[in-house]
Amino acid sequence: MRLWSLHPRHLDRQGLTGCWRESLLAQAVLAGRTRGYRTHPQLERFRAQADPLVSVGAYLEVLAEEASTRGYRFDRSRIDHRPAPAVEGGDGRDAAVPRIPVTVGQLDLEWRHLLHKLEERSPELWERANAFEGPTVHPLFEVVAGPVESWERAEQPPR
Repeated sequence: MRLWSLHPRHLDRQGLTGCWRESLLAQAVLAGRTRGYRTHPQLERFRAQADPLVSVGAYLEVLAEEASTRGYRFDRSRIDHRPAPAVEGGDGRDAAVPRIPVTVGQLDLEWRHLLHKLEERSPELWERANAFEGPTVHPLFEVVAGPVESWERAEQPPR
């Protein structure tokens, strides 16, 4: 399970659709609808929120919006707790959903991991992404100083 801290605009088609499926699985786990993956470390940061289902719903909503931008149709009715529409002039997310901290070290690890995947399966996107100074974070997250998150279990990809 990979619940990216990166903005979904960085993901290729496989990454975006995979993240959608895995995030729906995360939602099912947090809602108690499945017995598998209950102790998956990627869920720790959502469980730490006052309302994990609202947080994962806000996460899914951003994925669905990115999919719509690309002309894909993700079924938003599958989101258990959709955030209220953002107010005009806002930052595109519901102010009632608290942002989740994510460390600079975690973002760096995920960015390198994504670049490695893109190099293999989406070379054109890899070239564009490699030209960026760095990634944009998913709007649910707030970047803070620190190393790779304690819940991260992925091996670090090559630099």
